[in-house]
Amino acid sequence: MRIDKYLWCTRYYKTRNIATEACKKGHITINEQQVKPAREVFPSDKVTVRRDQINYKFTVIDIPPNRVGAKLVDIYRKDETPADAFKHLELLKLSKDYYRAKGTGRPTKKDRRDIDDYTENPMNTENTDDDNT
Repeated sequence: MRIDKYLWCTRYYKTRNIATEACKKGHITINEQQVKPAREVFPSDKVTVRRDQINYKFTVIDIPPNRVGAKLVDIYRKDETPADAFKHLELLKLSKDYYRAKGTGRPTKKDRRDIDDYTENPMNTENTDDDNT
């Protein structure tokens, strides 16, 4: 089976076209060699997929007949991705939350609400009640 089709069948990529483009860009390696989309995959091949800033590593166990369900993917591959790769992704997500520096750009909806809450003066509401009496 072609590597692009295998990656699509085992749900690493949503479409075969995306898997093909990843191969062309050099994000896919088999046995430590960059491959073209038409490269055949065989059992016991070690595949590395660079996706979302994580190097997914797995060994091909068997070739699926067609696209398989998410629960059945482990029948066809053995995942060898190190756990600290996922910790790195979690740190990247946390750092992106605070990417916008304070005071730059337009305020977000939350910032605007905080400003409105801060600028509301409770003394003004008490004074208006006293003026009516």
